[in-house]
Amino acid sequence: QTLATVEAMKMENVLKAERRGIVKHVTASQGQSLAVDELIMEFE
Repeated sequence: QTLATVEAMKMENVLKAERRGIVKHVTASQGQSLAVDELIMEFE
């Protein structure tokens, strides 16, 4: 299942779930610039 699409250097990278789980909290917002290793979402 697709969790998010992250754009980097004009390329879109699709983040997909590797296993079942529940998203607890999304810390990033649409259009936000992210730093290396910055948290995007948390899981239960």
